[in-house]
Amino acid sequence: MAYLVIIGPAYPFRGGIAAFNESLARTWQQMGHRVEIYTFTTQYPALLFPGKSQYEDGPSPNDLQITPALSSINPLTWLSLGQKIRKAKPDLVLLRYWLPFMAPSLGTVARLIRKNKHTKVVALTDNVVPHEKRPGDTALTQYFVNACDAFVTMSATVTQELKAFNATKPVVCQPHPIYDTYGPKLDRTRALQALDLPEGKYLLFFGFIRHYKGLDLLLEAMQDPRIRELGVKLLVAGEFYEAPEPYHKLIEGGNLQERVILATQYIPHDQVSAYFSAADLVVQPYRHASQSGVTQIAYHFEVPMVVTRVGGLAEMIPHEKVGYVVDVNPTAIADAIVRFYQEEKAGEMIQNIREEKQKYTWEAMAQAVLQAAR
Repeated sequence: MAYLVIIGPAYPFRGGIAAFNESLARTWQQMGHRVEIYTFTTQYPALLFPGKSQYEDGPSPNDLQITPALSSINPLTWLSLGQKIRKAKPDLVLLRYWLPFMAPSLGTVARLIRKNKHTKVVALTDNVVPHEKRPGDTALTQYFVNACDAFVTMSATVTQELKAFNATKPVVCQPHPIYDTYGPKLDRTRALQALDLPEGKYLLFFGFIRHYKGLDLLLEAMQDPRIRELGVKLLVAGEFYEAPEPYHKLIEGGNLQERVILATQYIPHDQVSAYFSAADLVVQPYRHASQSGVTQIAYHFEVPMVVTRVGGLAEMIPHEKVGYVVDVNPTAIADAIVRFYQEEKAGEMIQNIREEKQKYTWEAMAQAVLQAAR
């Protein structure tokens, strides 16, 4: 039995990274290891957080040891947590790195931990180069990378980006596991009833809304006459992390008011299944990406996908097998949507998804992190 520590988002913080950390911790526990999670006391200052809330409403998981201990903006907490874990001497510490803003806190904690000459510090790097670049990103990322012993990435794209910062330390690439904590797929009629929607053809855009995720491209694709003729509607399920007015103008200017259903708030954990179970096709029209948790939710619910040819998305979606990989423009997105419906690809792709998703297990990710630390 090993003593393993995760430092990163977890309850009471919400979002994909928190859900990931908790699933990984449970997998390690099932393997017989002792696991602790240290989460944030302050993840983002309120002025910097673009959404409405960073926190879950539900109860704390009773099967995990989660301790709030790290403030991204308070160096005293960096020192205290680093010293605490240094003295505890876990066998491995996993740091979640997705944004240069977190580099000072996580990099400092890592340096302190490694002074015990026992603990291996592994970084799971969701992103190395951020989607939205800011001055200082490169220096901050380098500070963090220098503090770690090894790395796990979830796409070849991020692995390649990491080479600019690290030429010698071990790197293991393991695809993002399936998000399987949202319950089973619902009967479609039941899902539509839960969302108060009539029968029909539905696309789904899921997740928080920022420019790099390309919702505007999908709204332009929805104006294609062929999609209008098919009677397809678009479900937008996720919170605005930027000004919503440009998107509303696209909807109004394209006369899409009756064909775009906006659920632009945080989607609670227990409602995710209804949105994916109601959808024929999940569309990820991203301008930039490393990998996406949305892809892995779609795999869980066995929903075919349209993704753009950016970052690691194409690595996860075998073209014409479980979905379509297209160029980053509205016409290409519309072409794929039309083809899906006209060629009646749903049944074939769903069967292929059932086979493909067997590759993406939590056990494989848990072993990959342990391998990186050897």
